[in-house]
Amino acid sequence: MQQEAFEYVGFWARVGAAAIDTIIAMIVTTPLLLWIYGTGYFTDIEGPLVAGPADVLITWVLPTVAVILFWLRKQATPGKMVIAARVVDAKTGGPISVGQAIGRYLAYIPAMLPLCLGLIWVAFDPRKQGWHDKMAGTLVVRPQREGAAPVRFGS
Repeated sequence: MQQEAFEYVGFWARVGAAAIDTIIAMIVTTPLLLWIYGTGYFTDIEGPLVAGPADVLITWVLPTVAVILFWLRKQATPGKMVIAARVVDAKTGGPISVGQAIGRYLAYIPAMLPLCLGLIWVAFDPRKQGWHDKMAGTLVVRPQREGAAPVRFGS
């Protein structure tokens, strides 16, 4: 039995996947926020930073839980599924652990703080890892296409 060959997923493909995920998140969260808080939630720029407990649940908790569950159950968010990408353990190529999923999500914070340098890093890294991938020990891969460099698992 032949093992499936993978390639690293680069910067622009991941940007496209993130855009798809963002649109889906907005389709889910915007109607909920409008229903609970009304249009003022989006138009009152001098209002409070957090509108209330539902705001925290809808804009922070729900997306966090959804992304982590997608990584654990499908190895990809919907956007990554569209481009046939998967988030895998960098050493084994297998599914990521709960700890890796939570760590990867939290690692987006330091990756974004210095002008998103940790995300842009994907464009220059030989294994196409952002800082969040390096911190969590993950890779984003997809089935290898003609001419693409193969993925090498392990350190």
